[in-house]
Amino acid sequence: MIDSLSLSLIRLALREDLAGHGDLTSRLTIDERARATARVVAREEVVVSGTPLATAVLAEVDGAIDLDEVVSEGEGATAGDVIARISGPARSVLSAERTFLNFLARTCAVATQARRFARAVEGTSATVVDTRKTTPGLRLWEKRAVRHGGCGNHRFGLFDLVLIKDNHISAAGSVRGAVSRARATAPFCVKIEVEVGDEAGLNEALEAGADVVMLDNLSPEITRLLVARARERAPGVLLEASGRISLQTVRAVAETGVDVISTSALTVGAPHVDLGLDFV
Repeated sequence: MIDSLSLSLIRLALREDLAGHGDLTSRLTIDERARATARVVAREEVVVSGTPLATAVLAEVDGAIDLDEVVSEGEGATAGDVIARISGPARSVLSAERTFLNFLARTCAVATQARRFARAVEGTSATVVDTRKTTPGLRLWEKRAVRHGGCGNHRFGLFDLVLIKDNHISAAGSVRGAVSRARATAPFCVKIEVEVGDEAGLNEALEAGADVVMLDNLSPEITRLLVARARERAPGVLLEASGRISLQTVRAVAETGVDVISTSALTVGAPHVDLGLDFV
């Protein structure tokens, strides 16, 4: 069952492509009774994700289009592998093709990128997680794709975690003031995280009783030092590293001893993957 936000996005994308007039080329060149069978093919190594979203595109164009999943979500495919088969009215399949592939390629790209990051930190105790830097309207599916790739999710939105950043601290007057105000009114099950950029900030966050401390935009050497200090003072605190972390640097950050590494490279940095839809 597709959610209402995703359905609205699908309809917007189809309206953008068909503009209420339909597929001119298919209508003028293909008999309306013609049926087609097609293969969805990976043209490079990918991790599959987003099949329900892409299937909803087909259903929105024509309920007579059927999709059979060949490669399950979370599984990998190599160049040339068939990841799904589609059958239905030929005109309808072609009308849906580009929007279908746009959505599926995006979610597969994120899952594939997440798999790269998960492999990069294998053998360490760190988990790589995403951020809120996602494609508008596709956050649910991109975060789902991150999990299919083997990484984890940070907060979903502004509503599910207290994350006190530099502007919050400026507005509240201090780390202690911000944490105290949050602690006084937040439900007991809500975690409080504080972003810090140096040892003084770390000390303030620990003294204020933060549940999670984000070490932001620090070198692996400084991160390792602050992790050691934090472990001595507050062994139970969860430590997160963030800030300009790439596939090339994530291993070094993981080896500092942090628990979590958050990076927007899982989503905004995910390179496009090449998928094709070929009639049989």
